[in-house]
Amino acid sequence: QIALSLNNHEVHIYKKEHQWVKAHELKEHSGHITGTDWAAKSDCVVTCGADHNAYVWSQQDGVWKPTLIILRINHTATFVKWSPPENKFAVGSEAQLISVCYFESENDWWVSKHIKKLICSTVLSLDWHPNKVLLAAGSLDEKPASMTWDSKMPFGQLMSEFGGSGTGGWVHGVSFSACGSHLAWASHDSTMSVAHASKSMQRTVSWLLAMTADQCSLTTMTVAA
Repeated sequence: QIALSLNNHEVHIYKKEHQWVKAHELKEHSGHITGTDWAAKSDCVVTCGADHNAYVWSQQDGVWKPTLIILRINHTATFVKWSPPENKFAVGSEAQLISVCYFESENDWWVSKHIKKLICSTVLSLDWHPNKVLLAAGSLDEKPASMTWDSKMPFGQLMSEFGGSGTGGWVHGVSFSACGSHLAWASHDSTMSVAHASKSMQRTVSWLLAMTADQCSLTTMTVAA
């Protein structure tokens, strides 16, 4: 199955039989949906949108039921990502902050905490480190950053920041490697960059891919973090 939104306020879930057929429609947002993530273990879908809200969807007797998540933002939510154990998720937004949401079983609701430090523009992309502690964010200020979520470290502490000299264009996507030793990001200026988690976390390699009608060239360079 696959969940997608056709640039509107609905999520359509398609199921593969002999061909792809629409199985469900998730309708609760009042604004365009900007982010969707499907948790593989819990089978819950989280969505966020231009209505400043997020919803967690779960199936009950074959019907998808929404739970409203109050993000406490007054701008569009732009991206959402489940954590590896699927007990919390992070939401980026135009409000220059990240909402980290987790479920409080004693109160039976979802609670959001804000990461605001040193975020100066819209957050466009997020990814969780496999250790469930680090959270990477890419934004319009052209610098992917790595944040933390853990009881042993201050919430929202900036651990590393990459970009600056030699790079340009906002960050469209960030992703940790499966082992967590590398962080990659793609920028609007047609560059892809990779940072290695050495002790100093200072080595960054970026590739610039230039494509024309008759050639494709690849240039590599080393950029200080």
